[in-house]
Amino acid sequence: MKKVFLALLVVSCVAGLVFSVPAEAQQKGVKWKIQSGAPAADFRYVNIKDLVDRINEMAGGRLEMEAFGAGAIVPTFEILDAVSKGVIDGGHTSPIWWTGKNSAATLYGGVPCGPYGMTQEDFASWIYIGGGLELYNEMLQKELKYDVVSFPAITDNPDNLGWWKTPIKSVAEFKGLKFRTSGMSGEVFKELGASVVTLPPGEIVPSLERGVIDGAELSGPCNDISMGFHTVRKIYIMGSLQQTSGYMEVLFNKKKFDALPADLKAIVRSGCMAETYHSTLKQMKQNSIDLETLVKKHGVTVERVPEEINREILKAWDRLAEKKSKESPFFAKMLASQKAWAERMVSYRKVTEPPYDMAIQYYWKGENYYKR
Repeated sequence: MKKVFLALLVVSCVAGLVFSVPAEAQQKGVKWKIQSGAPAADFRYVNIKDLVDRINEMAGGRLEMEAFGAGAIVPTFEILDAVSKGVIDGGHTSPIWWTGKNSAATLYGGVPCGPYGMTQEDFASWIYIGGGLELYNEMLQKELKYDVVSFPAITDNPDNLGWWKTPIKSVAEFKGLKFRTSGMSGEVFKELGASVVTLPPGEIVPSLERGVIDGAELSGPCNDISMGFHTVRKIYIMGSLQQTSGYMEVLFNKKKFDALPADLKAIVRSGCMAETYHSTLKQMKQNSIDLETLVKKHGVTVERVPEEINREILKAWDRLAEKKSKESPFFAKMLASQKAWAERMVSYRKVTEPPYDMAIQYYWKGENYYKR
């Protein structure tokens, strides 16, 4: 009887110790692999590294993410499928890469002309509080049948017209040129006569070097310098309307995300929102630093897009948007949502926004910092 009593006492003590452990300590840490479509050399890889670090810190070991560069596990353009199938737990990508799967994806990853005159800030407000993110996840989950959930990771700076051997002064000069761009921007430049080539980021500079393409755009100065564009081209054309709004996203396998407890889901959502804003600010600062470096250290010449080209980009986009809306009800639905939001936000800005151009001309008249 004594032995039985002692055995029960031991069991009781062990059980007491187990149940005295805090619930969060009892939960086994979840480990996720997140692959970026950006090579480790690309400045945008900083975005996913910082995002992973932010979420890991807040999760306190209960959720641990590890970031990998482009191609580490699967090819860049296969990330969406890989996340959906659970081959990887998450992906850091651009919605524009899924334009071939559904044309509406371009309305998130690289929107020509705003759209409708929206700034990056206007566009981000549509994503977060204007229904844009809900529509995008509806496209991924219901239209394309992917088992993923998407959150913004960083708002993209306006893309430039890119890198060339000589300046582009008119629309007629695009005829016959092989130009690397992506998403609906590619359709726009086909309308303008260019031969468009789509390449993942890591293949662009080698293709320029070999003459496979004549010119290319990727993003802004901080991304372009990290990829080495300046080593193969010296003319950098900026101020284009081809892709003025968009964002990089982080995709998670939906089943795995849904299996997280409520507080970890909140940490992921909040971590993504915080890092989106923080990374956008870091990108703005780094762009200004790197553009100066490109000009003063690497001999790059900065040109502005002629007004004629921007006007023709607007016209080409209007034709394409009308065509795509007729072909795809979901494209039309998304575009209508963007237009309604733009009508609200742009109308407000037109009336209330101070005349920044006046202040710029007053303080910096005749100045071109990058022509010094």
